[in-house]
Amino acid sequence: MIVLIVDGYNMIGAWPELKQLKETDLGQARDLLIEMMAEYQSYTGDRVIIVFDAYHVKGLSKKQQDYKIEVLYTKEHETADERIEKLAGELNDVRTQVYVATSDFAEQRTIFGQGAFRKSARELYIEVKNIENQIKKDVEMHHKVHYQPKIPIKKEVLDIFEKWRRGDK
Repeated sequence: MIVLIVDGYNMIGAWPELKQLKETDLGQARDLLIEMMAEYQSYTGDRVIIVFDAYHVKGLSKKQQDYKIEVLYTKEHETADERIEKLAGELNDVRTQVYVATSDFAEQRTIFGQGAFRKSARELYIEVKNIENQIKKDVEMHHKVHYQPKIPIKKEVLDIFEKWRRGDK
C-alpha cells in the first residue's frame, strides 16, 4: 500500500492557484487542496493524509474524513512537521511505502532518515495536473463512445423506444 502524507500549508504556499486563493480566503484554499487531493486519491487509490498546522486553526487536535482522505489538524503547540514525522515513522513498514509531500528541506531530511520517500510540492503539483488532464481525456473518450445495439435497429424505431423509455407519448 502507498501512503501519501501532505504538508497542507506547504502545498498552499507553493501551488499557484492555491497561493493566489490564500490571499483572499485561506479556508477556500484549504478546501480546494482537499478536493484536489481527493481527486488524486480516487485516481491513484493511494491513502492520502493531509496535515495542517494548528498555527492557522486554533483548538485541539482534530481529525476528519473528507471524501476518502484523512485531514489532520495538529494540536495547538504541535507543528505539522512534528505530526508528519510521527506519522511517517508509525506508518512505514514492509507492506507500506510512505511518501511525504513537502518542500521543506529539513523535513525531507528527517523523513528520509525514517525510510520514507519525499515528493516536493512541485512534483506533486505536476502529478495532480497530469491526473486532471488524464481524467478529462477519459471523460471525453467516454462521451465519444456511442452505444451500438447488438441487433441492427432503424433510427426511427430507436427514437420510438427512447420516447417510451422517457415516458413521452
